[in-house]
Amino acid sequence: MEEFERKVKFMEPLRANSGTDFKSVPETDEGWMRTALAEAGQAREAGEVPVGAVIVLNGERLAAAHNHPIALHDPSAHAEMLAIRRAAVAVGNYRLPGTTLYVTLEPCLMCAGAILHARIDRLVFGAADPKNGAVVSLYRLFDDRRFNHAVSVTEGVLRDACGEILSGFFHEKRLASPV
Repeated sequence: MEEFERKVKFMEPLRANSGTDFKSVPETDEGWMRTALAEAGQAREAGEVPVGAVIVLNGERLAAAHNHPIALHDPSAHAEMLAIRRAAVAVGNYRLPGTTLYVTLEPCLMCAGAILHARIDRLVFGAADPKNGAVVSLYRLFDDRRFNHAVSVTEGVLRDACGEILSGFFHEKRLASPV
C-alpha cells in the first residue's frame, strides 16, 4: 500500500509555487532546456538514466519530470511520459494544444507516440539518440503526414550539455562495473 501511495503522490502535477522561482528562467529555448537539464540531474542522482523534460504553455511551466522507470518499476516512466501525464492533470485534459515539450534527449518511439496523441504543438530536444530516437535519428515519425497532428521540431538546443550528462552517467556506470 505504501508503494502505491508513493506512486500516486509522484503523479501529482507540479505546482507553480514549488519553491523554485521559475519566473527567473528566461523564456527562451535555452532557458527551458536548462530547466530540463536540472531535471536530468535529479534522475542521475537517483541512479536513473539522466533525461529531463519540461512542458510549457504560454511561457509558463505546466509540468516537469525526469526518468523514473527503475524506481517506479515502470518501463513507460520516461521523462516525457511523466511530464505529459502531469501536464494533462494540471490542465484537466489529455490534449495539450499550444504546448512545447523540452527534453534533453530525442524521444523514443513510445514517447513520440504520446506526443502525437497529446497534441503537443512543438518539441525541442537537446541530444540526438542514434539507437532509439524516433524523431530524426532511427525513425522520423513526425515526418509522416498520415497522422492527424503535426509537431514542429527544434533539435540540438544545448546539445553538448545534454549529451555530456548522458555520456558522463554511462562512463561512471562502466567504471563502477566489475568487468
